[in-house]
Amino acid sequence: MTSRELVRQTLEFAGPTRIPRQLWSLPWAAENYPEELKRIQTDFPADITGAPAFLKKNPATLGDPHKPGRFVDEWGCVFENKESGYIGEVKEPVFEDWKDAGKLRFPLERLTVDVPKVNDFCASTDLFVTGGTCPRPFERLQFIRKTENLYMDLVEQPPEFLSLLKELHEFYMEELKIWVNTDVDAVNFMDDWGAQRSLLISPQMWRELFKPLYKDYIDLAHQHGKYVFMHSDGFILDIIPDLIELGLDALNSQIFCMGLDNLQQFKGQLTFWGEIDRQHLLPYGTETDIVNAVRSAKNALYSNGGVIAQCEFGPGAKPENVYKVFETWDQC
Repeated sequence: MTSRELVRQTLEFAGPTRIPRQLWSLPWAAENYPEELKRIQTDFPADITGAPAFLKKNPATLGDPHKPGRFVDEWGCVFENKESGYIGEVKEPVFEDWKDAGKLRFPLERLTVDVPKVNDFCASTDLFVTGGTCPRPFERLQFIRKTENLYMDLVEQPPEFLSLLKELHEFYMEELKIWVNTDVDAVNFMDDWGAQRSLLISPQMWRELFKPLYKDYIDLAHQHGKYVFMHSDGFILDIIPDLIELGLDALNSQIFCMGLDNLQQFKGQLTFWGEIDRQHLLPYGTETDIVNAVRSAKNALYSNGGVIAQCEFGPGAKPENVYKVFETWDQC
């Protein structure tokens, strides 16, 4: 069985022969633990990969997003980073006043995907391939407006804000329309919606403003026979039933932040695409803690599929704990 078939069986709750794997490795891991990272990748090869965009025109950026200093992304959003191997934070909005909204430039280069090259990439591998795009409307609005301004926008909802949200969604839909017509197996989208104990906005506001956008993403993908994967950090328990209702196939979330007991009710309704706790267990846990955590996740969430052994090797994580995560999943 190929990795592609394994992941599909997992998503369809069709009894895969083992639980598929995916390591997320941040630059910090390669800089600090290059040999340990290589060992993990060699001993537990991934079943999922992402397709490069193979853009015909590359968008303009300035700097390195993972190095100390300033980085300007393709939207003109300015990030400041203080440590190598990390991702910086937006410290200034693209525009502060709505009269300056014309400063925002949509990166149309993102729409110049070389589809034949993407298809060649998909044909060259037996891995399950996700698309090289990731709509993130809530986070992009934070990057454009800066977080405190965005929260005022959400409360006041001036027409300029609603217009920007509409334009942003239309751009992401155009990008997704390209990707669902390639040979990738799935497309992704993301937004970090959770604080430690609750959503960052009310569930009612989320359903009013953002749920319809996600419905469009998921419907478009399913119409073209693609699976849909989503990532969101934090405590997002309140909206998981909504995501299931929309037909989301796989959700990457902080399952230990929300609690396995709270998530067990969703077993068999969507695939839990990781993860093992990177706040406490990966940096501070013992190997016994890791084994118990993986086994608990399997018992709570596995239903003839529906679980992907995803783990993030990022700042603070012990390499031996990341290794033990994948070793234990393989033994489950």
